[in-house]
Amino acid sequence: MPDFASSQYRIVENAKLDARNTFGVAARAPMLVEVAHTDALPELFGYAMLREGPVLVLGGGSNVLLAGDPQGVVLALTAQSIALVEDDGDTAIVRADAGVEWHALVLWTLGHGLAGLENLALIPGTVGAAPIQNIGAYGVEVRDSIHAVHAFDRTTRTMTSLTPAQCAFAYRDSVFKHDPDRYVVTAVEFRLSRATRVRIDYAGVGDELAAMGIDTPRASQVAEAVCRIRRRKLPDPAVIGNAGSFFKNPIVPYAQAEALVAAHAHAPVFRGADDDTRKLSAAWLIDQCGWKGFREGDAGVAPSHALVLVNHGRATGAELLSLARRIAASVHERFGVAIEPEPRIVGGSW
Repeated sequence: MPDFASSQYRIVENAKLDARNTFGVAARAPMLVEVAHTDALPELFGYAMLREGPVLVLGGGSNVLLAGDPQGVVLALTAQSIALVEDDGDTAIVRADAGVEWHALVLWTLGHGLAGLENLALIPGTVGAAPIQNIGAYGVEVRDSIHAVHAFDRTTRTMTSLTPAQCAFAYRDSVFKHDPDRYVVTAVEFRLSRATRVRIDYAGVGDELAAMGIDTPRASQVAEAVCRIRRRKLPDPAVIGNAGSFFKNPIVPYAQAEALVAAHAHAPVFRGADDDTRKLSAAWLIDQCGWKGFREGDAGVAPSHALVLVNHGRATGAELLSLARRIAASVHERFGVAIEPEPRIVGGSW
């Protein structure tokens, strides 16, 4: 039973987090606060336990590695509303609460004839986590569609809205990651189109659509193709614990990428943010070091995808973190390239 409950929030002491992270690792929080109405945030952050101590905002737990128990309060936003706030017939603005499951939002927008999020189908997690990580897949990043991010500012204890420019989006990055103790994302607005301008140029998407017998795809068909690819390549967290891609693709100077290709002709290399940088495939680097399918105890790497660390049952977060460090060290030793984790690490450091 919760230690305290109201119509707006409930508080649970010594809360288990095993089912609140997709790795499925065992962890406990001294206190869990589930917030159903964000209007309660100013009151809650007036309490010393939230105002002065560390606070971990936990959504679906799909982009976090609990390498140890959180030392402070864990906050979970549970509101589930999705609504059209503007619609001129050509474009629409959709507002979704932070607690909405991300894939559920994608399906909702497609069901309302709106395009823009289809390449991001089946990404685990919640809407609130999407701008923090600037989630991306198959040639699209969520920043491409974000109109505004609504948040609670812990420094002023007021609600605020940030424009895309204020969010400082970059590859798997945002102002929310650089200042994690300031903002609590409460809702996100997306500007989406009723015209089908699908992106199918990313490797694999066009081939999947062709295999489905589709020449001129609708947004919903692109989403289905993406779901088929993801289900084939990535293990289901409901079956085996994982957080999806654990490592970010490294961005390196152009000269370093050219040297890599000179030594390894088949190394995948993509353009970076500008002509002076290139993005490397972390999956390829890790695979070349022989980690795909590796297992030690219950901590391992998925046999289907070198980027995915998996918990075969009883692996601890500390064991998974240790494995990730070993993988990164081997990549750096062989290729001179540093790779970094994508999930937030709690209770440990990289």
